[in-house]
Amino acid sequence: MNTFEINQAYLFLLFTINGALIGFLFDVFRILRKSFKTCDTITYIQDIIFWITSGILTLYFIFIFSNGEIRLYMFIGIILGSIIYLLTISRFFIKISVKIIQILKTVLR
Repeated sequence: MNTFEINQAYLFLLFTINGALIGFLFDVFRILRKSFKTCDTITYIQDIIFWITSGILTLYFIFIFSNGEIRLYMFIGIILGSIIYLLTISRFFIKISVKIIQILKTVLR
């Protein structure tokens, strides 16, 4: 393998991690929705915050790690990372986090 191929594999791995981070961020908002009842307006605001944060995170990765060059495999990595995260860690993270928040809410009352 030459350095160009290694660089592309490295970028693919980084953007897969980016996708997993986006999946984690998505779970944070899901946990908030399960733990606290909010009106539709707050839900819309949370959605906007999620998409803006995801976009900023992705743009950060693009500019820092690939000097602003956009390649198709980066988006494939993001999708793959999100799917892997959501199919593996997500449900455990949500269950544990919701239980911790319920316990904290009970203790604080």
